[in-house]
Amino acid sequence: MENRAGTETRRGRRPGTNTTRQAILDAARTRFATDGFTSTTIRRIATDAGVDAALVMQFFKSKNDLFAAVMSISPNALARFTNAFEGPSDQLGERVVRAYLSVWEGAPEDSDPLMAMLRGAIVNEQAREQLREFIQARLMIAVESSSLDADDAALRAGLASSMLVGIVVGRRVVGVPELAEANIERLVALAAPGIQSVLAAGAPPTDRDEGDSQR
Repeated sequence: MENRAGTETRRGRRPGTNTTRQAILDAARTRFATDGFTSTTIRRIATDAGVDAALVMQFFKSKNDLFAAVMSISPNALARFTNAFEGPSDQLGERVVRAYLSVWEGAPEDSDPLMAMLRGAIVNEQAREQLREFIQARLMIAVESSSLDADDAALRAGLASSMLVGIVVGRRVVGVPELAEANIERLVALAAPGIQSVLAAGAPPTDRDEGDSQR
């Protein structure tokens, strides 16, 4: 097939199965993260990847199967979430806020699967379950790896996660202007004290706190 300029236009299978599959995954990850599950179509993904829609269906039998394939969080991102809960309790809030925002808004290979889950959770049960399991797993690891010793440590971690996801929703889904325009360091400075009070409220008082209470 030739276009009007006389140059040949090829569509369909690219050289190398692995290369083609990865191109489809990359295109789908970006589309799901940007447009959400409902608005994303196989045809649009195929166009982004430079292949035929039929080829996408050869690799992935349905949009649900393709969606499941792109919702994989990198080990590096998972480690950053976990490591944030390790260290001195008086800096816990800042570490957690910085880790969450740096992953949710960082490199596409880390942030796009999370955004795909978040946007998809509104309309798609599979995405909702995936996001729920992801948050629950992070909570359990946070409790096990941190210095949180309160009886309601899991609840505190869950509340902190919900607050931080809310910031992401405000910035990247709803697009609240003040939130969307603020840089991450400003958000860390403002949100860290609140997250600190939620996570470390049951931590033993410091010497300074004890001195203040005796005045």
